[in-house]
Amino acid sequence: MSVQIWRNLENLILVAGHAIYISENSDNPQADSNWILQPFQTGEPPFYIEHIQCGVELASRDAQALLVFSGGQTRHEAHTKSEAESYLRLAEHFNWWEKVDLKGRATTEEYARDSFENLLFSICRFRQCVGKYPQHITIISWAFKARRFELHREAIGFPLSQFTFIGANNPVDLASAEQNEQSVTAAFSTDPYGYGESKENNLLGDKRRARNPFNRAHPYAETCPELAGLLTHRKTGLYAGELPWSAQKSLQT
Repeated sequence: MSVQIWRNLENLILVAGHAIYISENSDNPQADSNWILQPFQTGEPPFYIEHIQCGVELASRDAQALLVFSGGQTRHEAHTKSEAESYLRLAEHFNWWEKVDLKGRATTEEYARDSFENLLFSICRFRQCVGKYPQHITIISWAFKARRFELHREAIGFPLSQFTFIGANNPVDLASAEQNEQSVTAAFSTDPYGYGESKENNLLGDKRRARNPFNRAHPYAETCPELAGLLTHRKTGLYAGELPWSAQKSLQT
């Protein structure tokens, strides 16, 4: 069911999560020790905070935007903490960078396991909260992921003219990040939805399984019935069914 105070919102601003902040007292959020990180993420928390701040700044300039922090319960060590919830807590820790009124237009999406799901599931979360699909989508992430998110946009058929990617920054070891990104974009080029049926050497599927330690299942096929076909599409070919992007009209909830 949508939130009445959000019914007039039109645009989605999405901050894609990368890790989980676990400190209970918000002490020194830039420190690696206060996050659950993969080895290659050492030293990255200050960059994630910049992503959060970028989303807050952009949403504060657009009174018709809903700010969504996206990222699931991706690490067993973090227990029930999600990437999205921890990003929201950090925005609160920094007092929304003096944009305190914005917290009334911010929410979380806590099922996404990768960048494709960040995009699609945040659209679904917008639908849940607002009662319609977004007119415009702005994504904040690593700058080196621009091509990947363009592939995601193409996979869901969202209009290019209504889509903006913001590369907030890049990690220190950009060369390694770009090398790994080549493998990921190549995988999404042949398997746009990351749902290939192969269980062996499936880069995208293996990552998703590893990032769902609690075997959680999203509810979006039920709460966003217009996207049920896309959400359950498991083939490598592009989804050919009808999508709601062209209608863009408010839906009864």
